[in-house]
Amino acid sequence: MENTFETSLTELEAIVAKLEDGDLPLEESLELFEKGIKLSRECRERLSNAERRIEVLKKDADGSLSVESLESE
Repeated sequence: MENTFETSLTELEAIVAKLEDGDLPLEESLELFEKGIKLSRECRERLSNAERRIEVLKKDADGSLSVESLESE
């Protein structure tokens, strides 16, 4: 089962905190770093996909509503 964006981000934040403490053995630090890179890429990809899906409702001058992709702005 794939993690949600929020779960992946929380896990990434925990990894960053552990690495910043600097109290880990080298091998464990490398493993966490690799996992952190993977999670970072997953989160970035999910954000990019979400941005492509966002639609913005715009109110035209005549009062009608139209839907435009966020990318069109």
